[in-house]
Amino acid sequence: MLESKIEKAVCAYAKSLGWLVYKWVSPGNRGVLDRFFIRDGVIIFIEFKALGKKPSKLQQKVIHTLKHNKCKVYVVDSVAKGKSIFDTYEDI
Repeated sequence: MLESKIEKAVCAYAKSLGWLVYKWVSPGNRGVLDRFFIRDGVIIFIEFKALGKKPSKLQQKVIHTLKHNKCKVYVVDSVAKGKSIFDTYEDI
């Protein structure tokens, strides 16, 4: 499945659960992840990839930096994986 289709389906699912969904665009800062999601004081960053694909070295560096700063960061390569992330937060 294409990355764009995974991203679209997961974003729609997150919105249906009440998450705010934003495309992360940061001019002058290459390697930022695709999206961030906010709900009830929780912020989640997600990099979407086609099935089996991995983040670039620059994206890996951004992921490491965000995790080092205690952010919730995920790499999602399937709709099911993306939905499961948001399902986890439904029990909180």
